[in-house]
Amino acid sequence: MPDPDPDTTALLTVECQNGVVGEESALPELAKEARDSGMLERVAALVDAARGAGVQVLHAVAERRPDGRGANGNARLFRAAERLPVRQLTGSRAVEVAAPITVAEQDLVLRRLHGLSPMAGTDLDALLRNLGVRTLVVTGVSSNIAVPNTVFDAVNLGYRVVVPADAIAGVPAACTAEVIRNSLSLVATITTTQALLDAWPVAGAAR
Repeated sequence: MPDPDPDTTALLTVECQNGVVGEESALPELAKEARDSGMLERVAALVDAARGAGVQVLHAVAERRPDGRGANGNARLFRAAERLPVRQLTGSRAVEVAAPITVAEQDLVLRRLHGLSPMAGTDLDALLRNLGVRTLVVTGVSSNIAVPNTVFDAVNLGYRVVVPADAIAGVPAACTAEVIRNSLSLVATITTTQALLDAWPVAGAAR
């Protein structure tokens, strides 16, 4: 695994919001997998460790306006989202980062109204470059769509990407392992939460 140097590394949580992985999720099967697998607790631990080591933490949140203005309608997923009982409306509890993950004052929260990835057509790339980030640790949901899109976009933009395999989730659970094995491992460094937790205190102590 590349050395996750705090000066050049950022940690990104993807769609770890109440309306996706919380108890009142629009996607209860995904939320259950995120909770039951321990993914949410591991992401929370990574967030805390990253801050302690001086690693920039960013949270990517997907939301939509009540009138839907600016949102995509060019795929089944987007059209289905309009009919879900819980909508990711701007300013609502659904788009707040879900417990036990916390948001600190120094974290950056990026909100998008469109697309499948927090990287495409958003401020994320510019923010990372301004911060001097070269390595991006990607966590969150889902391994079906948003996480692979984020990883591919980041790689295309020249970042080294690290994916802790036990800090992402999708449905069915077996899909995550297959996506990691057959897709993400070809373009990103696959590691574990514990490996990053072990690395960051050392990196922080060396500063």
